[in-house]
Amino acid sequence: MAKQLSILFVTSEVYPYAKETGLADVSYSLPLAMRDLGHDIRVMTPKYGIVSERKNRIHEINRLRDMPIPMGDESEPATVKSSSISNPRNKVQAYITTNQRYFDKNKGIYHDHKTWNLFPDNLERFIFFSRSVVETCLLLGWFPDIIHCNDWQTAVIPAYLRSLFPSKFKKTRSILTIHNFAEQGIAPISLFAKTGLSKDILNNFKHKNQLNLLKGGIIYSNYITTVSPSYAKQILVDKELSNGLNSTLKEHSSKFAGIMNGIDNYGWNPKSDAEIESKYDNDVDEYKYNNKVALINRFDLEYSPKIPLIGFIGKLDESKGIDLVIDSLPEMLQKNVQIVILGHGSSEAKDKLESLAKENPEKLKVELAFDDSLAHKMEAGSDIFLLPSKNEACGLNLMYSLAYGAVPIVHMTGGFKDVAKQFNIDTLEGNAFTFDEFTKDAFMKAFDSALDLYKDKEKWLSIVANGMNGDYTWSESAAKYDEIYKNVMKEQIA
Repeated sequence: MAKQLSILFVTSEVYPYAKETGLADVSYSLPLAMRDLGHDIRVMTPKYGIVSERKNRIHEINRLRDMPIPMGDESEPATVKSSSISNPRNKVQAYITTNQRYFDKNKGIYHDHKTWNLFPDNLERFIFFSRSVVETCLLLGWFPDIIHCNDWQTAVIPAYLRSLFPSKFKKTRSILTIHNFAEQGIAPISLFAKTGLSKDILNNFKHKNQLNLLKGGIIYSNYITTVSPSYAKQILVDKELSNGLNSTLKEHSSKFAGIMNGIDNYGWNPKSDAEIESKYDNDVDEYKYNNKVALINRFDLEYSPKIPLIGFIGKLDESKGIDLVIDSLPEMLQKNVQIVILGHGSSEAKDKLESLAKENPEKLKVELAFDDSLAHKMEAGSDIFLLPSKNEACGLNLMYSLAYGAVPIVHMTGGFKDVAKQFNIDTLEGNAFTFDEFTKDAFMKAFDSALDLYKDKEKWLSIVANGMNGDYTWSESAAKYDEIYKNVMKEQIA
């Protein structure tokens, strides 16, 4: 039997405790997939004010109460509690960092849910969390083989291991996964003091005369991954998307790879999903009809088999293409369609969507919220899904749409390129309608192509089947992470 590794997976969000982005889904499903491979993997995450300890069965660990966490010249107490995430096959222990000042008082993860403004002390919050991870290991006397960090929020941890506690963590290797290269943990350089790291290594965290936690994570990690092969190629050459940090990544490209994310085969499976009206039982027509009717009723629309129901789920910001959607909606709504939108984000986007919905009550419905249950229902009930992201590292929603039989309209960027294939009306191959240029004309051309095909039921069922027959699970990608973990354990730390 292969050697079991001890792994601590550190993340700023994980389902079901807290979710704002797809990172929460990955932080749930990847550890469970690694547990399935036999590893002793645990998860660590903060507890925000929106998280119910009772509902999530979070309980105290006596020896992890009121730990003093250094924050520059001061310290702040953290109480680390215990819980678990699970699916029908596996259970993974979760350590939950609690603190009133940085987490409990905030009703959100990165943004205030009412204003959608970023919390002004985000950098301090996640430095505090990252240090609590290290202090927890020290107090428990547990030094895992691998500490797997995610995005800038945990990118300072590799430097803690190698700079502050090299003897304690001499056998520990660090992996950093970059889910969103556009977010880097940038702040005034003066805040470097909060990390407690030596000024001698300040330049490793300095970029464009600012503090940049992601840069330090790239330098100090033993290995770096991102969430799709195509996104890996893109961020190595895209200076604008990387804020010029691609040059640092190039210097460390020998320890960098793109690995496609997967989706949880239990929570996101149309054959067993408890959130949807009707399970898929090899009858696409019945499955889509029942779920579409349920979704139509949920949004108080009128059902017609001739009218395609079109969905959009996502953050209402530029990166997810909401500006392109808003610009295109007046033209879309002139056609024989119904559109449902679920999202949260900028006030400007919310106002525009609400205004359009009031003007078109029979065709457009907007839900300005985060609702994971409704997201499942929308994937199952929609005929078409809009995925016009300006930038997309992986695109879990693309996989959800394909798996649930909602035909995607996709801007071919980043990780979308690894999954979406343009449908060929002659060969009946492909699973999506795609567009390359990020323009309204290109978007509407793909949109019109999808509407035309929808009128041909036989060919429409072909594209739906192509999507639903794909494999979007973690099986292949988890094996790649397993290989990386084992390979870095063989290497000597410089």
